[in-house]
Amino acid sequence: MSAPARVLVVDDSPTMRGLITAVLSSDPEVNVIGQAGDALEAREAIKRLNPDVLTLDIEMPNMNGLDFLEKIMTLRPMPVIMVSTMTHRGAEATLAALEIGAFDCVGKPAPGETRPFGDLAEKVKAAARTQRQYSQPVAAVPPPSVADFRVGRKIVAIGSSTGGVEALIAVLQKFPANCPPTVITQHMPPTFTKSFAERLNRLCAPVVQEATNGARLEIGKIYLAPGGERHLQVSGASAPCCRLIDRAPVNGHRPSVDVLFDSVAELAGRNAVGVILTGMGRDGAAGLLKMRHAGARTLGQNEKTCVVYGMPRVAHELGAVEQQLPLSAIGEEILKMTAARKEGTE
Repeated sequence: MSAPARVLVVDDSPTMRGLITAVLSSDPEVNVIGQAGDALEAREAIKRLNPDVLTLDIEMPNMNGLDFLEKIMTLRPMPVIMVSTMTHRGAEATLAALEIGAFDCVGKPAPGETRPFGDLAEKVKAAARTQRQYSQPVAAVPPPSVADFRVGRKIVAIGSSTGGVEALIAVLQKFPANCPPTVITQHMPPTFTKSFAERLNRLCAPVVQEATNGARLEIGKIYLAPGGERHLQVSGASAPCCRLIDRAPVNGHRPSVDVLFDSVAELAGRNAVGVILTGMGRDGAAGLLKMRHAGARTLGQNEKTCVVYGMPRVAHELGAVEQQLPLSAIGEEILKMTAARKEGTE
């Protein structure tokens, strides 16, 4: 970046504003240019300071963060990173914010946490660089008819990060109720993934659930890796199932997309489809290459439709991506790749 990312910090707690400011100010490529305690103060500060990025609390007086975010996206679209409590209620609100158009989210730290707000500074810098076209909330669409799709034997593995909430909704809403068994690693804080799985389950035709250790991979079911504590793998040649493993973060993430893709390459080989969607960094690129070398079909989201063209870009440069497609085409292409052949052998 030619100049530091200019950030406005919005939170009703002076202590939290100070902590966020301290974390961001430790990065020389980030400049906190102001603070606000509620939406009214924030509105005036945005007009006066013209920040590149906003960090926004959800629970605030006068106007809550969700209502304020909707106004921002309508009147003055800009990158917003939500700062949320690590509770079920906080997770639900944050997921709604991501659908409205927030760039990403971070959880408020627990007492004694050694690295509060995680990679907030990196997210702020990525947000300042983005050329994203901000959108309205994703609307539910009628799922494809079951009669139009005959599932084959392949399993689907998807990896995503920043921008993944909207991207996954867009892809999975194309799936019919009898979709291929699908496993997903989305970089997301603990607590959030359970709420996200529940939200996907309401919006999509298949059954969507947070993955549990030993859960059998079944037609019509989608399994989302739990956030924060363990990695998701698949195992079991005769009866494939989810496996949650305790292991150090990979590429700075737990769960890691690479860990999932590596296991799918080893277990399923050519009987798999790997998909890498929008996200910061390179997690999943090497694993997707391993899947392709094992005979799997592979897809990547194209640059134009990514919130952050990081993970798909690295995968494409490594030669891991068979096809780059716009987000709107990925769901249908997955179904083409996993449909049973007329003779029923795939």
